[in-house]
Amino acid sequence: MSWKRRSCIREGKMAFRVFLDAGVLLDFTLKREGYAAARQLMAWVVNGRIQAYVTTTVVQETARRLKDAYGAERAKELLLALLAEVQVIDTSHTIAVSAVLSTYNMEDALSYYTALHHKLDYFITGNKNLPIVYTPVLPVCTPEAFLRYHGEGFPLKGE
Repeated sequence: MSWKRRSCIREGKMAFRVFLDAGVLLDFTLKREGYAAARQLMAWVVNGRIQAYVTTTVVQETARRLKDAYGAERAKELLLALLAEVQVIDTSHTIAVSAVLSTYNMEDALSYYTALHHKLDYFITGNKNLPIVYTPVLPVCTPEAFLRYHGEGFPLKGE
């Protein structure tokens, strides 16, 4: 797969099916630095503007971090609220092999290849280590960039 550094614009199509990585869910639930953008994305999910998808790996990482921050009971409440709005998609053996063979971090590659397999429109991540790229098949972008392009002038960091 060719990763090119470009913008988060998918030519000729408004994205409706997006992958949200654990960082986006954690920004929202832990009210971290990216909270405003994550909150806006989740509002779009709730009102049906976008459909959000995650993997079991994302659920597991989110659960672990929420439990550390809030305790087991509150973590369960937050996870159930999230899972009422986002869909969990499956990862196959073939996808796992592709992720292992890739040059990227295993967790990131596993999520990316799963989203690619399910023909999602965007891969949205706050992960600073994952290249922000444009591919004709599955663009990778930050929540802010996605909202900026598809929203009503969402401010980018530093503005």
